[in-house]
Amino acid sequence: MEHLFQLLEAGTSPYQAVSYTADYLKSRGFRELDFKKPFSLEEGGRYYVMPYPSALFMFAVGRKLSDKTRVKIAMAHTDFPCFKVKNHPEYTTKAYRQLNVEPYGGMLKSTWFDRPLGVAGKVLLRTKDIYTPRMSLFDSKETLLVIPSLAPHMDSKSGQKQEYDMQKELQPVYGMESAEFMRYMAKKLAVEEEEILSFDLFLYNTDKPKQIGVTQEILSAPRIDNLASVAAVAEAIEEASPEQEIVLCACFDHEEVGSRSKQGADSMLLPSLLKKIEAGLLREEGAGAKWNMQDALMRGFLLSVDGAHALHPNYAEKSDPTNEVFLGKGIVIKTSASQRYISDGEGLAVLIQLCGREGVSYQIQANRSGMPGGQTLGPIVSSYLPMPGADIGLPMLGMHSARETAACRDYAELLKLLKGFFIS
Repeated sequence: MEHLFQLLEAGTSPYQAVSYTADYLKSRGFRELDFKKPFSLEEGGRYYVMPYPSALFMFAVGRKLSDKTRVKIAMAHTDFPCFKVKNHPEYTTKAYRQLNVEPYGGMLKSTWFDRPLGVAGKVLLRTKDIYTPRMSLFDSKETLLVIPSLAPHMDSKSGQKQEYDMQKELQPVYGMESAEFMRYMAKKLAVEEEEILSFDLFLYNTDKPKQIGVTQEILSAPRIDNLASVAAVAEAIEEASPEQEIVLCACFDHEEVGSRSKQGADSMLLPSLLKKIEAGLLREEGAGAKWNMQDALMRGFLLSVDGAHALHPNYAEKSDPTNEVFLGKGIVIKTSASQRYISDGEGLAVLIQLCGREGVSYQIQANRSGMPGGQTLGPIVSSYLPMPGADIGLPMLGMHSARETAACRDYAELLKLLKGFFIS
């Protein structure tokens, strides 16, 4: 659980999550590659590459590739619902200094009131070459803001609202009249304010992850969806030492807003990476006779790893009556007739056997009819990589809340499954 807790705390934006995970891989012998250059790869090698600051790929190459080589891919996403800071963000309301923000993803809005909030992301700085501005990661590392709720004395329905005027009711306060956010940020970065060209900054809940409950079996933390999956795939691939397979973890950005970006799953990023891996391995003389990427993909398997909805004890009627999912009962295999998840009969059969072999507890989820649920990376990627696969995830309560709930045991089961998936 140590790695999970560290990433949940360190991953205050997608950029910080990727930076932390890259350092984790480097310290464990993975070699960094430059996506802008040809790959020079070796059988038995372990690598990672960051095409963009919020997207990360990590892979291990089998020691003896052959005509039976298969590619196994596990996917997760680095982003999570929160608030994004707008350009020209500072303004004053009466005596209060506020930051102009907009919603990112489908957040549970009411949970963001009265939370301690920090700011994290990337800042772009002036350089001589206008096409390569210098990037600097920024994290306040402290509570800077709060979105104060309206007391019920002033509005008797304030605690009952489900919809809010985002531009009016969910704008954070960061100080009184003399406070200046941009000056504060420049000082933290040790640059002049004029050097700052632009930024991608997000608000985050500064609450720490905690184990709670009488037996400490419940995990309560911000950003479980989907940094728990990022932590699990990184921790699992660290132990992978494939014989004749290529195992790969793909951590995309922008899943929460549709994945249609250069660093999202609905792009040419993953196909481009697979081509570079194939070209990097075929540089070895004679390797072309052993295998090719297309056939290896068709023999392979795709896992989309994301959160899953557990049965809520106060709203049990919201779950499917014959496919109930609970915290602490193991990983979830997600199914959907509308193809919001990629688990079909074959994928389900593979996962059931894999869980049986590895001794992993599992549950099968189907959404209650009439409640479609959210789409994952699985259907997006399988539309251009026609591989067999399945959607799996960690059962959760309060998904997309500023603080979510899961079970420690389920993370251990997810990790066990992924290790088994990568090993053989």
